[in-house]
Amino acid sequence: MDRDLVALLGFVGMFALMAVRVPIGVAMGIAGIGGFAALSGLKPALNLLANVPLSVVTDYNLSVIPMFILMGAFASHSGMSTELFAAGRAWLGHRRGGLALASIAACGGFSAINGSSVATAATMTQVALPEMRRAGYSPGFSAGLIAAGGTLGIMIPPSVIMVLYGIMTETDITKLFAAGIIPGIMAVAFYSAVVAFVSWYWPASMPRGERHGWAERLSSLRELWAVLVLFVFVLGGIYGGLFTVQEAAGVGAVGTLAIGLARRRLKWPQIKAALIEALRVSSAIMMIVVGAYLFGYFLTITQFTQKAVELLVHLPVGAYGVLALIMVGYLILGAVMDELAMILLTVPIVFPAMMQLGFDPVWFGVIIVMAVTFGMICPPVGMNVFVINSIARDVPLGAIYRGTLPFIAVDVVRLVILCAFPAISLWLPGFVR
Repeated sequence: MDRDLVALLGFVGMFALMAVRVPIGVAMGIAGIGGFAALSGLKPALNLLANVPLSVVTDYNLSVIPMFILMGAFASHSGMSTELFAAGRAWLGHRRGGLALASIAACGGFSAINGSSVATAATMTQVALPEMRRAGYSPGFSAGLIAAGGTLGIMIPPSVIMVLYGIMTETDITKLFAAGIIPGIMAVAFYSAVVAFVSWYWPASMPRGERHGWAERLSSLRELWAVLVLFVFVLGGIYGGLFTVQEAAGVGAVGTLAIGLARRRLKWPQIKAALIEALRVSSAIMMIVVGAYLFGYFLTITQFTQKAVELLVHLPVGAYGVLALIMVGYLILGAVMDELAMILLTVPIVFPAMMQLGFDPVWFGVIIVMAVTFGMICPPVGMNVFVINSIARDVPLGAIYRGTLPFIAVDVVRLVILCAFPAISLWLPGFVR
């Protein structure tokens, strides 16, 4: 059978399975094994199915993913997210749009100790959304703001997506983490600008809150020491050469547990809930990784990957024209796929092409992470939007999507700026050795 036709049928089959709500990892695995069997026979395909899951779950490099997720789960169940929002509310709540600004600041702070976009969105929905609604904020805009703020979880280090990108492309993960810091700060600043504009243009959507005294403000800052210690300890340890990224993830998880126990914020029910949450999320991620690997082996024997790279490199639109086409492709894929699946499926194709066109691998990692964040909040999928809707069921999906629109607009501006000025994301990695 013609290999190009089999590759096409593999993609059609995969998207068809996704359309009938088969989990993404399972859909990629079925399409990959089916296509591999069609070209190489059933026995080699079954051998592949037996070996790939084992190799994935025993890969030392991938151990960083469940450890960072466990770190975030312990941080969430020990109340660190609540403390971040409380500090923002104490300092900013009396301003128009102050609770929204506090939510963005809390999302940014929680992202520094949690590498998951979905976990950040889910946690802040439970912490910040009820407060904003009680204060009279527009429910749709508030939920959209939290959905967008959740995307900071995969931009500000530690980031699960950056770890996967680094492993797949053999790019230095410490440099990737450094490269994400300034774009992450830019995102916080741009989202804050959106809040300032909406509060000026539509003041009824963001009433002023009560003013807190200086004693309460200073007290709220004292509660943030745990977040600061974790951030400095984990990232400082990585850049200080004390431990590798994999070791830092384990140390961070244990450190978060120890701080929670010392502060008497983590008791057995909270520890159990955090372990179950981390296991559930890690299992889902590993299932997607396994499915992507199976589909990747299938694409390799069809030579689709090599042909796609050649096609991209020789397009008559120039290097930045190819980059623009890839970004548009990610926006389209983001409407139907989860960000992990996008990274795992597309990086083997687009990364070699970008390297042949002369782009920096660290800079491209930041760009690609930014591109997949659109998929977290764009219709019709928008994983963060669905997570928020599952928690706040009385806020319609349409209202949340409308609330995300101004944040999507400034994200596009930020992406263009970072594409035009690579030095913004490459300045800090220049200090990493």
